[in-house]
This record gives sequence, structure tokens and C-alpha cells, in this order.
Amino acid sequence: MAKTRDKILHALLRKPRSTINDLADAVEINPISVRHHLNNLQAGGLIDSEEERHGVGRPRLVYTLTDEGSEKFPTRYLRLTSRLLKQLKETLPNPMVRELFSQVAVNLAEEYKDQLVDLDIEERLDVVKMLLREEGFTVEWEKDEKKYLIHEISCPYQKVGESHPEICSMDQTLISKMLALPAEQVQCILSGDDRCTYLVDPENLSKMEKIK
Repeated sequence: MAKTRDKILHALLRKPRSTINDLADAVEINPISVRHHLNNLQAGGLIDSEEERHGVGRPRLVYTLTDEGSEKFPTRYLRLTSRLLKQLKETLPNPMVRELFSQVAVNLAEEYKDQLVDLDIEERLDVVKMLLREEGFTVEWEKDEKKYLIHEISCPYQKVGESHPEICSMDQTLISKMLALPAEQVQCILSGDDRCTYLVDPENLSKMEKIK
């Protein structure tokens, strides 16, 4: 069954906006079976559908891959990203490169500013956890006496970071801005640890301006 769904995803990759009949022909099964697989793929967030008019009569449904569905296929984004970062570092001074990465995180934190109003530290940590998960991290946090530890168990930037460790400043800056607290990195995957961990101490709140 999984093999059939893979064939459907490949068919949508080759021909976006396919109908059920298009897909039935592509994977050589009947339209009723295709509909069943499409429902499962749509429930899993891998495909989307919309109505399309095609002359007289009722609109028909056409299907496309979502961003998540597209990520199921090998890409060359990693290679392109590494080349772009290499060129960036050869063109700009290193402090400016780091500042660019930090600014990306600052801008992202700014988008969530309104959601942080009146939240306590643990509620903010939950927002950080949600945001980082949307960015592709596997994240957990825990309280250690009066301090907090944020664990990034997996990192979507790990391969890029092996050649360009400056990219690690992005999530550190993001966490600091979202919590309005300095985030100290105490573990790093790139240094051989099994995760990246950031330590935040609420007693350091006076060291940063609160997010209003």
C-alpha cells in the first residue's frame, strides 16, 4: 500500500494538478482505490486539492503536492545552500556574515512578538518549542532547579552547519529574543554532543530588554 502511495506522489511530482483519473492511469489502479489513497495522503498533509472548472458542468478536483510532500523527494538544496554561503563568506567580512544570520532570527522573532505579550517564561518556552518544530527541529525543554534547558535533539541545519557553523547563531539568537533572556549554548551537535542544548536563567532577565 505504501508503494502505491509513493507512486501517486511521484505522479504528482511529474504532473501537478492531476485529477483522480489522471492518477489512476499513472499508477494503473482504479479511481476508487486512488481516491482512498488520496484521502490518506491528504490527511497526512502530503497533498492538497482544489476545485478547477473545465468547461460546462461541475468543477473537478485537482491534486498537488504540499511543501511537506515535496520534501519527500531528494533535492539539491543542500548543495546550493552551501555554495551560496561559501560565496557570501568570501564576499563579506565574517562579523557581517554573523550579523546577517542573527538578523534573520531577529526578524522571525518579531513576527511572534504579539503572541508573547503577558506570557510567563514557561509559556514562552512552549511558543519557542512550537516555532522551532515548524522550522524542522526536534525540541524539548526542561526545568533544572531555577534554570531552564532547551534541547534541540535534531537540527535541520546540521549538514550545512558542518561547513558553516555560523548558522548556529540563528537559533541561539531566536531563543534569546523570544524569551527575552540570554541563551547560553552548553552542548552542540557539531562539537560531538548528541544534541544542542541552551541554558536560560530567569534571573538574567534584567540583562535584556523585555519583549513588550
